[in-house]
Amino acid sequence: MVNLKSSTAHEGMMDNVGTIEFAASTVPKSFNRWLSLRAATSSSHESLDALVMRMRPFESIARYGLFLQCQYQFHGLLRALYHRPELTVFLPDLAERDRFELIEQDLADLGLSAPELADPSDIITSDTPTALGWLYVVEGSNLGAAFLIKEARKLGLSESHGARHLAGHPDGRGKHWRSFTDSLNDIDLPPADEARVISGAIAAFETMRAIVLSRVDS
Repeated sequence: MVNLKSSTAHEGMMDNVGTIEFAASTVPKSFNRWLSLRAATSSSHESLDALVMRMRPFESIARYGLFLQCQYQFHGLLRALYHRPELTVFLPDLAERDRFELIEQDLADLGLSAPELADPSDIITSDTPTALGWLYVVEGSNLGAAFLIKEARKLGLSESHGARHLAGHPDGRGKHWRSFTDSLNDIDLPPADEARVISGAIAAFETMRAIVLSRVDS
């Protein structure tokens, strides 16, 4: 789910989430939400990338299988977000972006059992700004998967066997990501809600980090 080539991060971003201030009463039209999210989550992103590197997911099929099970648990938590009506109003193609079934197929390709899913109720009932933060992380991971699929191919995996969920969109990863970020930027939110978007994104990174941590030394 991660891009293993993230840029240098700044520490302490999580501590600053609740202290973000806006001078204006409304977020200006020039505000770029996804760039703000990238800056605010860089530390969490880099921490997760380093942890995934420790997992050595492309050292062998067995190591990749551990990573795939992590993907299953993370995407399984978020699946309900892709079908929430209030979110599809903002992101019309949201449902078709759901990669959970592809991960299920990847597990079946490799003869691996699906791990138990955690209770997703907190995410399912999260407010819209928080949910947008979670979606930013999982959608961004598809952009980073351009690197992962190259490594997966070295293990004999492909977009049609074992690494289906890492496949790019037919229109191209960049175009598919820009479509998402354009829609994300166009959503009108009160300034106070921007901190919730960021906290949702950080929570997503930290949740995946906890999932990977449970398997990293297996």
